[in-house]
Amino acid sequence: MNQANDGDALRASLQALPRALRTLHKALIDVETVYFGAVGSPLEQLHLITNHPHFAWLQPMSALMAALDEALDEPEALTSEAIAGWRAAIEELVGPGKAATGEFRAKYVILLHDAPEVAIAHGALRQLLGHLPRKG
Repeated sequence: MNQANDGDALRASLQALPRALRTLHKALIDVETVYFGAVGSPLEQLHLITNHPHFAWLQPMSALMAALDEALDEPEALTSEAIAGWRAAIEELVGPGKAATGEFRAKYVILLHDAPEVAIAHGALRQLLGHLPRKG
């Protein structure tokens, strides 16, 4: 297999991640919204999620998802090193990698243990990550 085909295969393996991340992100938001209380319309909920301090801890995941989407939109083939970097970045958020941001990981672990929907989404994401190359 040539290098272009390798990059295409790696890109395909990486493209399942955004959906898994969005599912996990939504589960986290849903649980946090229940803890926060009634929020009104979907537009009001979006405003709260993006602006209220209660939801600020989710911003590292939101930013990572946006960056991954941008990377997947690029026409260049992704290297296995780049994909390993994405795996490491995700694992810094959700584990088992060393936590990049303590606040996110601390709150995430609590919800991982308290909310079955978060645990299920986490398991699906971990399964996908297991098929990606690791750094070094």
